[in-house]
Amino acid sequence: MPAFLLEVGTEELPASFLSSAIVQWRSRIPQTLEANNLKTETVEVYGTPRRLAVLITGLPSQQPDKEEEIKGPSAQAAFKDGKPTPGAVGFAKKQGVELDAFEIRPTEKGDFVFIQKKTPGRPVAEILTELFPQWVWSLEGKRLMRWGSGDGRFSRPIRWLVALLDGDVLPLELKNGDKTVKSDRISQAHRVLHPEPVSISHATEYVNTLRSGYVIVSPEERENIITEQVKTAVQKLGGFTPIYPDLLEETTNLVEYPTAVVGKFEDEFLLLPTEVSTTVMVNHQRYFPVFKTSENHELLPNFITVSNGDPTKSDIIAVGNEKVIRARLADGRFFYKADLAKPLESFLPQLETVTFQEDLGSVRAKVERVVNIAARISQQLQLGNNERQKIQRAALLCKADLVTQMVSEFPELQGTMGEKYALASAEDSEVALAIYEHYLPRYASDNFPRTITGKVVALADRLDTLVSIFGLGLKPSGSSDPFALRRAANAIIKIICSQSSDSTHQDYKDGLTLDLAGLLEQTATEFAAAFNKDRDSLIKVLQDFFIQRIRTLFQEAEVQIFIDEIDYDLVNAVLGENDPEYTERALQDLLDVRDRALYLQQIRNNGTLDKIYETVNRSTRLAAQGNLNFQQLEPTAVVKPELFQKSSESAFYNALLELVPQTQAAQRTRNYQILIAALEKIAPTVSKLFDGEDSVLVMDLNPEIKRNRLNLLGLLRNHARVLADFGAIVKNL
Repeated sequence: MPAFLLEVGTEELPASFLSSAIVQWRSRIPQTLEANNLKTETVEVYGTPRRLAVLITGLPSQQPDKEEEIKGPSAQAAFKDGKPTPGAVGFAKKQGVELDAFEIRPTEKGDFVFIQKKTPGRPVAEILTELFPQWVWSLEGKRLMRWGSGDGRFSRPIRWLVALLDGDVLPLELKNGDKTVKSDRISQAHRVLHPEPVSISHATEYVNTLRSGYVIVSPEERENIITEQVKTAVQKLGGFTPIYPDLLEETTNLVEYPTAVVGKFEDEFLLLPTEVSTTVMVNHQRYFPVFKTSENHELLPNFITVSNGDPTKSDIIAVGNEKVIRARLADGRFFYKADLAKPLESFLPQLETVTFQEDLGSVRAKVERVVNIAARISQQLQLGNNERQKIQRAALLCKADLVTQMVSEFPELQGTMGEKYALASAEDSEVALAIYEHYLPRYASDNFPRTITGKVVALADRLDTLVSIFGLGLKPSGSSDPFALRRAANAIIKIICSQSSDSTHQDYKDGLTLDLAGLLEQTATEFAAAFNKDRDSLIKVLQDFFIQRIRTLFQEAEVQIFIDEIDYDLVNAVLGENDPEYTERALQDLLDVRDRALYLQQIRNNGTLDKIYETVNRSTRLAAQGNLNFQQLEPTAVVKPELFQKSSESAFYNALLELVPQTQAAQRTRNYQILIAALEKIAPTVSKLFDGEDSVLVMDLNPEIKRNRLNLLGLLRNHARVLADFGAIVKNL
C-alpha cells in the first residue's frame, strides 16, 4: 500500500511555533484523511527548526467507491401524465443518472423518487494534491508572516518541498502570490555537519536519509537524546540537573542534531541568589543549571547547553557560551549590589512613575488600594493585631521590587527579589515571604500561598485588579483576556477553598471563611465613588463572573480543590440557577458551597440521594406555583391546620414540625448529614400526600386550601434548600 511523504522546508522556525504546528498536524491530518474516506496504517509527524514533515503509510491507491441512496422529489412532482417533469429531469441531471434509474417507493408522506448512486473513488494522489495546501496554510500561530504577495501566512519563508508517493515525486506546487515552490525529492541536511542536500529515494526512507545528513527529524528522539546526554554530563560533574519540561521542549525544537556541552563560570557568581542565576540560565540562555544534589539547591559553577553544531568543536562552543553567561551573571551581580544599597521601602516613591493602567493611575495607587482591601479581609478573618500589622506591611511592600534594577532586567523575578530584599532590609520573615507568595499561584500547577499573610495579600491584589478592570468595562470576551482576569478569579476561589498544610495557622488549614460577596460590594463601592462609575451594575457583573468561574472550577476537578469533578447539575444545585439570593449566599461562604457540593456528590454516589430525590424534587416543582418566602422554615407561621381535609396533610405538617430543629442543627453545625437523614425519614410521609388512598389535589379549586398545601410543599423545599436547590438536580444523570 502506498506511503506518502510531505516535507515543508523553511527558514529557522521559532521553537514555540514548531511545537504547536506538530500538535496541529497530528490532529488535523488524520481528520482530513478520514473525512475523505482514506484509511491509513500510520500518520507520523516530524519537525525540526528547518522543516515540518508528515509520513503517511498504508494509504489505499484510491478512495473506495461510494454507494448511497438519494431521495428525490415526490412521484407526483416528478411525473405528470406519465411523463417526467422538468423537476425530475433536473434531479437526474444533478445526480448524474438517467431517468430509468428512478425507483418509485412509498413513504409515510406518499410515493417518492429514489436512486441508487455509485460514485467511483478518486485516486489518492489527486486527493493529496488538494489536501496539502490546506495542511500548510491552516496552521495557526503567533506573529505569522506573509510569504510572497498572496494571502498565505506562515511562521517563516518556505524554501523547499519534498513530496513522494512511494518512490515517485508527486508534482505539487505551493503558491502564494508571486512565490511558488515546487516539490522534489531533494531535502536539506544539517547546515554545518552536512551542508550538501540529500536525495530521498522513497517516502519510507525519509527518517534514515535525513539521519545520514545529521538531522534527527523525530522530536521525541531528540528529546530522549538530550535527556540522556544531560544526565550523563551532570553525573560526570557529580551534581544534579532537573530536566525542566519547558526548557527540554524548547531546546529540542532549537536543534536538529543535539549535543550536550558542559560549560563553567567563576565561583564568585555563586554568591548571587540561586533564583537569579537559574533565571539567567534557564529563561534567558536556555542552559541547564547544575546543583550539588537533588535536595540541596546550591549551584555548582557549571551549566549544560544543547548545541546544534559540530560535536568535535564542543570545547570552542563551551568557551563562547561561557562568555555569554559570564556577562549576564556580571549584570545580575551589579543589579543585586545596587538594589541592596538601600532598603526595600525606599523604592515605594518610584512606583508613582509606573503605570498600572492608563485610567487607573500608578502602581503606587494600586498598592494603596491593596492595603485597604487587605485590611478589610483581615477584619473579616478576625485576625490579631500582630498578624494585621504583618499583612499591612506586606501589602505596602508587595510591589516595591518592580522598580529595582534586578526586576527591571528580569521581570520574572518579581516577588522573588522582593522577598530577598525585604529580608536584607530586616523586615519580618513572614512579611518577606508574603511578598513572594502573593503572586501564587502563577500557573495552574503552582502551589498556593502557605502563610495567612501571603494569602490575604494575594486575595487583596487580585480583588483590586478584578474590580478595577471590570469597573472600566474591560471584561474578558471569548478567548481574549489581556488582564488575565479569569486566572485572577480562579486564584481567589482556589486560595479561599483549598486546604493548606501550614501548621503555624491551624485555623486556616481547611480554607478561609470569607464573605466574598461583601468584599466585592465594599471594594466596588469604593471604586465607583472614586472613579464615578455605576456601583450596582459593577457588583452584578462581578458576582456573575465569579459564579461562572466557580461553576467551571468545581466541574473541572481543579488541583487542590477536589480530587474528582462534581457533576454539573450538583454544582448548579449549590450555586442556584437564575437565583440572585442563592448566588449571594454562595459568594458569602465558598467553603460552605464546596462542602455542600462534595456532600451532594457523595450521597449521589452511595444512592442516598435517590431515596429523597422524587419527593423533594416534586415538592420543589409544585412549590414554584406558590409564593412562599424561601427563608421561611416554621410551619406554624404559614400553614393553617384547620384547612386540612386529609390525614396525609396533618401527617406532613407534623413531620415538618419535627424537621425544623434538625434543619436548624444542620445549619448551625454544617453537618448536612443531619438534614439528609431527616429528609429521608420524612419522604414516605410526603409521598402519601401525592399518591395513595389519602392523597390530595394540591391545586385545589379553593384558593385557601390550594395556598395551604403549596405552603406545605414550599416549607419542604426551603428545608432542602439549606443543602441545595433540588429543582436543579437531574434524576438520571
